Amino acid sequence: MNLPDLDVFQVIADPTRRKILEMLTRETHTINSLAENFDISRPAISKHVNILHDKGFITITNKGRERHCSLHTDGFLEVQRWLSFFTDFWRKKISDS
Repeated sequence: MNLPDLDVFQVIADPTRRKILEMLTRETHTINSLAENFDISRPAISKHVNILHDKGFITITNKGRERHCSLHTDGFLEVQRWLSFFTDFWRKKISDS
């Protein structure tokens, strides 16, 4: 499958992918169980899942014929590093005022 070359912010900009990430904070899901929560096709959900996996936001474990998705830290770490830079910037800026 050809996946678009997205940075982590483009990945989390999509509302469907954000909803998938939120769902995975509560429990692991199969791709089918994720798809049941959206009004789009299973192949479309699969593409979103593959993008999240490619950028390190989720892991996919094959169990029999099912693919189970769970959260993974790598994608979030890149976002956190970026946010931390600006958190530090604003703390210094405010304290210098």
